[in-house]
Amino acid sequence: MLLRTFGWSMGVTVIGLVLAAWLWGWEAFGVVLILSVLEISLSFDNAVVNAGILKRMNAFWQRIFLTVGVLIAVFGMRLVFPVVIVAISARVGPAEAVRLAVDDPDRYESLVTDAHPAIAAFGGMFLLMIFLEFILEEREITWLSRLERPLARLGRIDLLAPCVALIVLLVAATTVAGHAHVSGGHADKAATVLLAGVAGLITYLAVGGLSSHFENRLEAEEEREHEEEERARSGGGRPVAALAGKAAFFLFLYLEVLDASFSFDGVIGAFAITNHIFWMALGLGIGALYVRSLTVYLVRQGTLDDYVYLEHGAHYAIGALAVILLVTIRYEINEVITGLVGVVLIASSFLASVRRNRALAAAGGEEPERAEEGRTGT
Repeated sequence: MLLRTFGWSMGVTVIGLVLAAWLWGWEAFGVVLILSVLEISLSFDNAVVNAGILKRMNAFWQRIFLTVGVLIAVFGMRLVFPVVIVAISARVGPAEAVRLAVDDPDRYESLVTDAHPAIAAFGGMFLLMIFLEFILEEREITWLSRLERPLARLGRIDLLAPCVALIVLLVAATTVAGHAHVSGGHADKAATVLLAGVAGLITYLAVGGLSSHFENRLEAEEEREHEEEERARSGGGRPVAALAGKAAFFLFLYLEVLDASFSFDGVIGAFAITNHIFWMALGLGIGALYVRSLTVYLVRQGTLDDYVYLEHGAHYAIGALAVILLVTIRYEINEVITGLVGVVLIASSFLASVRRNRALAAAGGEEPERAEEGRTGT
C-alpha cells in the first residue's frame, strides 16, 4: 500500500534530484532537497484537511486530484504563480517576468517580496474562514471541549464567521504602517491588504458555497433514489452520476484553492533559501507530490476515522497559519516556526486520538460517538 501510493512520488524525487545535480551541480541538489522537506513540513496539515474532503469524492475524482490537480499544484502554484505575481506587481508581460526570474533573480525576488502583503491577506483570509467554519460548527466529537463547545453555540448566530473574519482583516489592514515590503504610503498599504483580504473572503464564500450547494443536492437526490429503490427495487443512476460530477467538480475547485492558500507561505519562504526559480519550482513541486500522496493514503487507510482528533488538529494548524500569514504583513516570522506550529498541533491531536482509542478499547469497545458523549458529559 505504501509503495503503491508513494512510489511515483519517490520516483519523481529521484529523477528531480538527479536532474538538479546534473544541470546545476551539488549545490542545487542540496537546495532542492531542503525545499522538498520544507514544503512537506509546512503542508502536512493541508494533507489532513484535504483527506477529509477527498474521501467524499469517488475514485474518478480522486484520480483527477492526483493527475490534473498535481499539474496545477506543481506547475501552477510553484512555477507559474510567482511569475504571474511579478508580472502584475511590476506591470510587465509574462515573458519579461520569466526573463527577470532567469537573468535577474535578485530583482525577481524583490518583486515577489513586494507582493507579499497582498498574498498574505488573500491566503490568510481564505484559511481563516476554513478554521472559523470548523470551530463554529456543532459536532458530536470534540477535542478541546471547553473551547469548542461554547464556540459551537456561538456559531448558531448567522454569518458570524465572515463577520469575525472581516474584523480580523480590518485590524490587519490598519496595522500595516511601517511595513517595509510595499512601496508607497500607509493608505496604499492598507488598501492593498483590505482589497486582497476581501478577495480571499469572496473566493472562499463563492467556491465553498457552490460546493455545498451541489453536495446538498446530491445528498437529497441520493436519499430520494434510495427511497425509490426500497419501494420499487429500481433506480435511476443517471441523475445521481451527473450531480455527483458537479458536486465533485466544485469540491475539486475548493481543494485547489485550498492548496493554493497553503502554498503561499512555502513559495514566499523559499526565497529565504534560494531565488533560483527552477530550483524553487523543483523542490516545492517534489514536496507537493508527497503531500498529494499522503492525502490519498489517509483516505484509503481510513486514518481520519481511526484517529478522530486529527482533523481537529489540522484545523487548529490552519487557524494558526492564517494568523501567522496576517502577522507577516508587518513582521517577519521564520518558516521553521510556521512548520513547527503545525507539526506540534497535529502530533498532539494524533496522540490524543491514540489515548482515546486505548481508553475505548479498555472500556469494552464502545462506539466512538457514544463514548465521547459520556466522557464530555453531553
